Amino acid sequence: MGKKAFYFNMANCIGCRTCQIACKDVNDLEVGTLFRHVDSFETGAYPSAVLYHYSSSCNHCEEPACVANCPTGAMYIDEEDGTVQHDDSACIGCKTCQVSCPYSVPQYLEERGIVAKCSMCKPLRDAGEAPACVSTCLTRALEWGELEDLKAAHLDAVSDIACLPDSGVTSPAVLIDVKPAALEPDYLQKAL
Repeated sequence: MGKKAFYFNMANCIGCRTCQIACKDVNDLEVGTLFRHVDSFETGAYPSAVLYHYSSSCNHCEEPACVANCPTGAMYIDEEDGTVQHDDSACIGCKTCQVSCPYSVPQYLEERGIVAKCSMCKPLRDAGEAPACVSTCLTRALEWGELEDLKAAHLDAVSDIACLPDSGVTSPAVLIDVKPAALEPDYLQKAL
């Protein structure tokens, strides 16, 4: 097997947050904790302002800072599919992974005293199903699969947009079909 990845089609996303809710539900997360976020951004000014949405979760990086900095090995790369996984039993709740991740992905679970994150729905995938965020997306803006297959299917997709850190730091396994506005360096994050 190769490296699993996410693909996001920004033009299809309507910002409904169904993927975010499905992720929260399948992971049984407490109020205030999210493994997938849908954020909205605005570029330009009236009358040519443009709004776009970005759905993000763990990028399952090829060179994950969370794995490199975890003192116990609780964060690790799954040898079978290349995704970044978390071993709850090895986690000491030090939050080093949380601080290390340039995407602010790992979340501290106060009630359990450990850190957790998106597993790309490994239990669902092991049962032959798609990740919850992908299967519930109303507009089919999310896909998942082998990174190389997604690259071949979406030749214009990129890994760098203005609201994200430089992909050269961790080599995220995420491809994005962007709206041109998402490449504009002057943007505002909108609370919707």
